[in-house]
Amino acid sequence: MPESNKYVPAPDVVNSGQSTIGGLFASTARAHAGAVAIVDAGRHFTYQEVDDLSGRLASLLLAKGLNSGDRVGVLARNCTEYLLLELAAAKCGVIVAALNWRLSDRELSYCIELVSPKMLVLQGEYREVLHNLDFDYIPTLEFGTELLQQLAGQTPLAPMTLDSEAGLVILYTSGTTGMPKGALVSHRAMIARAAVFVSDLNLQTRSNFVAWAPLFHMASTDHSLATLLRGGTVFVVDGYQPQELVDIIASNRVGWFVLMPGMVGEFAAFCSEKGVTPKGITVCGAMADLVPREEIAAATKALSTPYLNSFGATETGLPPATASTIAIGQVPDRLPKRQSAFTELRLVDPQDRDVAVGQPGEVALRGPTLFSGYWRADATNQHDFRNGWFHMGDVMRRNADGTLDYVDRVKYMIKSGGENIYPAEVEQVLAQNPLISEVVVVRRPDQKWGEVPVAFVVSDDPALTQQQVLESCQEALARYKQPKNVIFITADELPRSTTGKIQRHELEKRL
Repeated sequence: MPESNKYVPAPDVVNSGQSTIGGLFASTARAHAGAVAIVDAGRHFTYQEVDDLSGRLASLLLAKGLNSGDRVGVLARNCTEYLLLELAAAKCGVIVAALNWRLSDRELSYCIELVSPKMLVLQGEYREVLHNLDFDYIPTLEFGTELLQQLAGQTPLAPMTLDSEAGLVILYTSGTTGMPKGALVSHRAMIARAAVFVSDLNLQTRSNFVAWAPLFHMASTDHSLATLLRGGTVFVVDGYQPQELVDIIASNRVGWFVLMPGMVGEFAAFCSEKGVTPKGITVCGAMADLVPREEIAAATKALSTPYLNSFGATETGLPPATASTIAIGQVPDRLPKRQSAFTELRLVDPQDRDVAVGQPGEVALRGPTLFSGYWRADATNQHDFRNGWFHMGDVMRRNADGTLDYVDRVKYMIKSGGENIYPAEVEQVLAQNPLISEVVVVRRPDQKWGEVPVAFVVSDDPALTQQQVLESCQEALARYKQPKNVIFITADELPRSTTGKIQRHELEKRL
């Protein structure tokens, strides 16, 4: 085609296709002005009120010297003000770094220094924490009465025109070892995640959400913002409070009711004990691979809704594979995943070549929900985004019917006699034993084979023996994959990171 015949869109055409979270929320607020946007500890905020308050907070941030692209760290538990800050930042181009208050002082200090915030926003209970970490030189803004008084003197800011690729939030992720990484999520990615929620979870447009999981994690931040873009109500709860959660679901219809590994069985029992009848839940749960199968069945029966067989990440949102559910009352023997909507997914070998159906390969994907890279981590980004695809570091296997089976993490693999063993594959087999409530497989050096698998097992039955554990996997696993030893351990003795991930390297030290 001759150069003169190429179509180059005018700037106004380009800008018309670039929505932001701030602009979309303001539009939703006009359409649903009197509807309830947020409920928090008895406080009710309409869409008009949230739009007004977040606009005033955006003006206050600019008045205090913040500019588009600056970072503001937030150290707070779940509250309405947390969401107001995220919406305010979305309107003025500031990036919110969602700090994890569960971190140790060393880790928290690292996370703050990583993003160089121009301001720290906090709840009063964390004032002393920041003082002890020697961050007194960073200006602070506290949630509470004083903030509301300052907002009263501000004029609400209309959403600024921003590039949709501009950063919105930084959510911290942790691996098996090492310090947390800051994943930068753009306006574009958050808007796409909102669309995938509706598609993958089959949600109604104005479905409600209960934000009880910490807002410094993707489950609550992503879905709270998505709900506010659709006109639903976000019920803000400060952590896992069973009675408060029960009261909400008994009186309100909910779209996705989040359940996290470690509390699924307990909450199901609590609901059954209280005789709870949910008003209506579209889907419950998350991360089925990490939940005992009997607990999944108990939760679906207690809540009268399917369980979400999710497989996503902070970096990707619900993709790559969160489009399947587990039926009510079912105790699944397998957990095949279905690929999420609006994502391109490949399974590749170490040379980035596509593997055959039935063969394990690392997940590589691209799509609009993808984050924009790790903050100040050029080498990591160059490696993880190689060849134009984001490599998750997770291994899956595509079945002939198109479903996907999770295998394990790329970075934790047991090489035994030239064979690769993925611990999750062994763990999933052992987890089907009803006497085993939790199992973690790690590697142990072996003179003959190089490495062999060892299983750490949590069981409520003191009579369970090593031989019984080993027998439960003899038929399902090749001999070289079977654990060479079983060590019984209590759930409290399992070492976990601040985000709940098992620290396999700590278990290795016990060997």
